[in-house]
Amino acid sequence: MPFDAAISAEIWNNKYRFAREGAGDGAVEETWARIAEAVAAAETARARRYWREKFEDALADFKFLPAGRIIAGAGTGRTVTLFNCFVMGTVPDNLDGIFEHLREAALTMQQGGGVGMDFSTIRPAGAPVRGVGAKASGPLSFMDAWDAMCRTVMSAGQRRGAMMGCLRIDHPDIEHFIDAKRDGARLRNFNVSVLVTDAFMAALAADQDWPLHFNGETHRTVRARELWAKLMRATYDAAEPGVIFIDRVNAANNLAYCEAIAATNPCGEQPLPPYGACLLGSINLSRLVEAPFSEGASLDEARLADLTATAVRFLDNVIDISRYPLAEQEKEAKSKRRIGLGVTGLADALIFCNARYGASDGLALTRRWLNLIRETAYRSSAELAAEKGAFPLYDRALLSRPTPMSLSPEARALIEAHGLRNGCLTTIAPTGTISLLAGNTSSGVEPVFAFNYRRKVRQPDESYVEEDVDDYAYTVWKRMHGDEKPPEHSFVSAQTLAPNDHLAMQAAAQEFIDSSISKTINCPEDIAFEAFVDVYERAYDLGCKGCTTYRPNAITGSILSVSSTEAAPNPRRDHILPSRPEVVTGSTYKVKWPESEHAIYVTINDVEENSRRRPFEMFVNSKNMEHYAWTLALTRMISAVFRRGGDVSFVAEELKAVFDPRGGAWLGGRYVPSLLAAIGDVIQRHLDSDAVQAVVGEPAARASGASVKPRSCPRCGAAALVRAEGCDKCLECGYSKCG
Repeated sequence: MPFDAAISAEIWNNKYRFAREGAGDGAVEETWARIAEAVAAAETARARRYWREKFEDALADFKFLPAGRIIAGAGTGRTVTLFNCFVMGTVPDNLDGIFEHLREAALTMQQGGGVGMDFSTIRPAGAPVRGVGAKASGPLSFMDAWDAMCRTVMSAGQRRGAMMGCLRIDHPDIEHFIDAKRDGARLRNFNVSVLVTDAFMAALAADQDWPLHFNGETHRTVRARELWAKLMRATYDAAEPGVIFIDRVNAANNLAYCEAIAATNPCGEQPLPPYGACLLGSINLSRLVEAPFSEGASLDEARLADLTATAVRFLDNVIDISRYPLAEQEKEAKSKRRIGLGVTGLADALIFCNARYGASDGLALTRRWLNLIRETAYRSSAELAAEKGAFPLYDRALLSRPTPMSLSPEARALIEAHGLRNGCLTTIAPTGTISLLAGNTSSGVEPVFAFNYRRKVRQPDESYVEEDVDDYAYTVWKRMHGDEKPPEHSFVSAQTLAPNDHLAMQAAAQEFIDSSISKTINCPEDIAFEAFVDVYERAYDLGCKGCTTYRPNAITGSILSVSSTEAAPNPRRDHILPSRPEVVTGSTYKVKWPESEHAIYVTINDVEENSRRRPFEMFVNSKNMEHYAWTLALTRMISAVFRRGGDVSFVAEELKAVFDPRGGAWLGGRYVPSLLAAIGDVIQRHLDSDAVQAVVGEPAARASGASVKPRSCPRCGAAALVRAEGCDKCLECGYSKCG
């Protein structure tokens, strides 16, 4: 079997294998052949065979990992885009334009693209709307409409949508934006980030006032320090918003002479202009280390350079063979030919070389490898420009930008002679699922999350078998050294590293990346607020383009950590449903759906368990008999789930994701996509009420001894959901979601 882990085979089979009656991928080698043939089609007929074999060799053994869109879609004939990243057009400040851009975002997500938007162009809440005698509802109200649309597209498709919502630090509604995701039910399909300017950071350092303005009109003034504290407190409590240092993004952009950037893709690694698009691919460093764990362990730099050159050509070809949801996106992509080449398996490669993540030896190797990739990528793009032509908007002004200025004289000479085929070349993306495909190697530039855990796999007869899931470096260690204890210097994980170790690696990597980096700085739950704030201020001082942290909290839950000796609890285990007490206590909620003449009443009854109340059963009643059959079925199923106990919050989440093709309704100033979604909101309100504390599974195995509360996966229900790179990833079933 070509896979190093059973979970890799499952990921391939469920996510990336092309299956069609009488055709499709019979093995992963056929997946690589399918992709290579499709991408080589962009070459001349004479060169096509050579490049097909070259591409297939790069893909073999998981050395080069194109992003999931390419693996799943290339060569299948499906109407999908091969691009992962989009930023939508500039949202106009009028109703027609806003909803036209909402439609464009829906079309983009329908084909599989994640989208980012800057909502700073929408007037603040309370501002007058001339001509209709009304007041504006503000950007957050329209973000709710985008959120509902994303759930609709998600329900119709095979995967969850992903969006990034941005707002400038000087927008009058910034304080409401900062606190929006404190509501655990709001903007669930968004990552949100604040666009922080250099001027604000200067005002913060000088403890000055900060004006909040729109269209040149100052609405009010706040203290910069108080606004920063509010932003920091929100992300300390709820893990969002993230921070994007937007002036630094634009100052470092190769293409600043012909574009302005105001948003990023959902995971933040790709700042893009309006209608910007970027496709992704990662070189798997963990597959390139020779003699791992030995004194002479080293990364084969000749192979790394060859892979980099091949990957640049591969991704450049994808620009020509991909479909595009919108004509504007195709024009933007082909006029600048932006690609996002990065790495994965960095942490495992460092372990193989006996270096420590975040320490001086690990930082030195990271800089060396990423510098080689950058230098080779630019040389290769210049050579491609000589062969196929520079990107249409190439201008010699690009040579004065920071990244080209830092290249070797030889690389600069090539660019001066031929131009560049690609306007931007390097980025580091989240690679959670493709890293699982590659034997569960470490993701992107993240540290190893857990070296070992156990997962339960459902069998056809509904029984379960348990299997070990090991990090790729740990798998190789056991293969070579058996049960011998790994060296503590290099075998470090996200659970044991300090925030400054994460930050040092992000800053070191950013030196050699001309776009940006998807990176989560894991912070302990008990980190002091002042130390937490210092992480963001140090990120700015170190030259990072943004900062995202994750601290276990009551709103998003805790990151699950696991050990090699204990299994994560599985709430799906079989057990006998408890009998109903004679008397129960509950609450009844009234839902008035506009299309129904009669109100619907939702009753949720609770029981006492371990001195706490938890939901036990649910009833839905209405005089409208049209609803009788489905409400009866719904209440029986949900009551059965409630009686089993455990974390039942996924019930509300799944109901809120249901859309009605006839359209939803506005309830309480918020768009609700269906009556079932309204019932889901009721369940969420009940679970969040002070009287109810839903009983969750027992704490999972710990790496550090700290108490943690596992989060349930919305797909499989297992308490195995972790947060990394701005994305949720299930350690049980491989489910992943950015947003």
